[in-house]
Order: sequence, then structure tokens, then C-alpha cells
Amino acid sequence: MKSSRQTTLRSHVTVTGIGVHSGSQVNLTIGPADINSGFTFVRTGLDREVQAVASSVVATELATVLGDAQGPLVSTAEHVLAALRGMGVDNATIEVDGAEVPIMDGSAAPFVAAIDQAGIVQQNAARRFIEVLKPVQVVQGESFGELRPYAGGFRAELEIEFANSPIGRQAYAFDLTPDSFRRDICRARTFGRMGDVAKLWSAGYALGASLENSVVYDEARLLNAEGLRYADECVRHKVLDVVGDLALAGLPLIGLYRSVRGGHRLNHAVLTALMADRHAWRIVEATEPALDRPVAARRARGHADVAGGMVAVAYGPDVS
Repeated sequence: MKSSRQTTLRSHVTVTGIGVHSGSQVNLTIGPADINSGFTFVRTGLDREVQAVASSVVATELATVLGDAQGPLVSTAEHVLAALRGMGVDNATIEVDGAEVPIMDGSAAPFVAAIDQAGIVQQNAARRFIEVLKPVQVVQGESFGELRPYAGGFRAELEIEFANSPIGRQAYAFDLTPDSFRRDICRARTFGRMGDVAKLWSAGYALGASLENSVVYDEARLLNAEGLRYADECVRHKVLDVVGDLALAGLPLIGLYRSVRGGHRLNHAVLTALMADRHAWRIVEATEPALDRPVAARRARGHADVAGGMVAVAYGPDVS
């Protein structure tokens, strides 16, 4: 849905699945939210809520955990955030009745289907973006990531490489629109190697992980009998994670994100570096409805609502 105005959902919609780590059933309901409210997670039954921004991240081992002064509230939020940002939703509430967002099939497609069912509506306020004004780079060992200016909206260029694995080296470039996210990214599933999953099982984690919600490889081959949804599904899922990771900026980004051998820790570090440099970004507003692009800019007065943040893969190391 193209719009120069902010958007939210028309109605509430609920999906049900299991938590990838707990294996417990979870109900998640996505619904409308007010102008300029962004994405808010609500734990039903606990009378607690948390904003989906970096300052709410309380842990990042194995998955993103959002919380508040009382402690953790909800984890594994990356795929639903990617679906909302990818489909052009600006404001939404996300209610969950358990400690994890359900993993569903390991992709964002079930959340996209839920958004379609709820419907997207315009709101009476201009859409806001964070525009990258100069390059910001982070190096972590053999991994490299950067955000740099890009006038065409948001673009991701990723390379991954897994040694001694059938995953191998994959590269993918992607310009984000609702249509391209739906067609090229949202169905890509989380992935891992059997040895990593087995270690997590033995430690009491990833109890809900299975071939029904993950692409799994051993040292020689793919273990999923149905095969891949895309020939390069692994790198496309990394792009999906980037869209979800960077949703914790608080507003959509206008810029190019590039990473080599990256993952959630690197995504977080690059976003944090961007937000820490007040000369590297500004908030802009879309003011011409026909163009659906930001044309009027203003400096942000603060960045509490657009602080950098991260989400983490359900299991497995960032780099192999």
C-alpha cells in the first residue's frame, strides 16, 4: 500500500503457533494503533506493554527480548516486525499471551497474511522516515556492515558465507516495497545447521524448532524433504531479519544497508552507530501524496523514539 500518510491496521487479527524456544502455544493479535505510536507489544494478562525500540531490548542471546524495569516481557519479535515494516505499516499494537512471538513456519508470510486479513488504512498524519545522511560503518572480526545514503528508499545488499556447509556463499540485493517484500522476502524461513540445533536442544532451548518451521542442513545436505522456497532462501531470510532488526529504529529508514558475513549483532551495532552520530541522520516527512516519498525535511529534536536496536535469529551463530 503506497501512501504519504501514516498507516495502521483496519481491525484486529489473531494468529496462533508455538514459541520456537519454549515449544508452548502462543496467541498473537495485531491491531490498530494511534498516529506516531510505532509498534507496541502488549502482554495480555500481565497489564504490561513495551515499545519496540532499542531501549526496550533487555537481552539478545538466541532471540530479541524486549522488556521494562520489571524484567523481560516478550522475545523472538523479528518476523512480525519485519512483516509490519515490510508491508508499510507505521503504527500497530502486537498483543501476545505468552513470553514468545510464535515462530509459525519460520518466515514472515503468516504475519503478512494476517495483515492482509486485517487490512491497512491511512491515518491523518504525514509518514515520517529516518534519512541516512552519511556513511556509518562497523567491523566485527570478519564481518562488515554499513548504512549509507540512498535516495531510492531502503535497500539491502547482503552477502553470507558458511564454510564446510551446503549453504556456501550467497548474495542478494533488495529494494524494499510492500510488493517486493511479499514476493521476494516474506516466505524465506529461518535456517540453521543440525549440529547447532542439537546443542540448543540439549541445553533446553529451541524446544519448538523443527523441520516444519526451519530450514536445516547437516554438513552435506538440506534435510527438509520439501526443499527450498527460493534457491537462495538463506540469504533472503537474512534480508528479512535486517528489515525486522532495523524496524527497531522506530521509523522506516531511507538508506542503503550493506553487510558481509553479518547477523543480528552486526545489524544492531550499525544501527546503534548511526543513531549515536547526530550528523548522520535526520527525520523527514512525506508531504506530496502523489509521490509517496519524503520531500520536506526537519532535524529531529531528539532520538529517544528512534534509538538503535536489534533482534536475534532464533538459533545458530551469526557467522560460520
